[in-house]
Amino acid sequence: MGGSTEVIEQPEAATESTIFHASGLAVCLVSGGMDSCVTAAIARTENAEIAFLHISYGQRTEARERRAFEELAARFAVQRRLAISIESLKAIGGSSLIDTSIPVAAANLSSREIPASYVPFRNAHLLAIAASWAETIGAGRIYIGAVAEDSSGYPDCRPEFYQAFQSAIDAGTKPETQIEIVTPVIHLSKSDIVRRGLAFGAPLELTWSCYVSEDLACGRCDSCALRLRAFQQAGTSDPIEYA
Repeated sequence: MGGSTEVIEQPEAATESTIFHASGLAVCLVSGGMDSCVTAAIARTENAEIAFLHISYGQRTEARERRAFEELAARFAVQRRLAISIESLKAIGGSSLIDTSIPVAAANLSSREIPASYVPFRNAHLLAIAASWAETIGAGRIYIGAVAEDSSGYPDCRPEFYQAFQSAIDAGTKPETQIEIVTPVIHLSKSDIVRRGLAFGAPLELTWSCYVSEDLACGRCDSCALRLRAFQQAGTSDPIEYA
């Protein structure tokens, strides 16, 4: 997988709407996937500094996602970065991403059922850790690349989930703590996320989406299929390689 080593710079001609919300330090959850990469590129324009947080949970492609996180952090020139593991989710199981006895199903993009790849209540764990770190380092925002419309049907990607978790953060942190959850791509389709990423110069060639493989993307799982369709609908080629 290619890609130059240049550091992404903030857009020189950023409009007022992209900079007037500058709020100091923000924590950005970065899985290593396309959605979190584009979210990080957006966060970079809206905050003076971003800190990258990567959380592994025993998923099949854990090592490959960690590599993508490190490469993205280097490209974005992020100095504050934290990578941790919560093996408790793997011990709990219940998902094809963390339980090898459950096969990763071939993509079915017409299905409206919650897929076997759903990790029960995963995003609550991620947000709780992000909130702890944000309060510790004095960050005012948490960015997460959740997608509701064009995702794989995960219930913890819905806007109402983030609204509820915002209330939990407000109630469960110090009185002087002010942390806002920001979900800049939640209402976008995957193809619009690709377009937004290209507009922001996001290094999509460094991202990893496959649920199965750590070498070449399989092209058959839900995540690969959604990604491939998104690039096709955006009228451009996916820069990563597929089996």
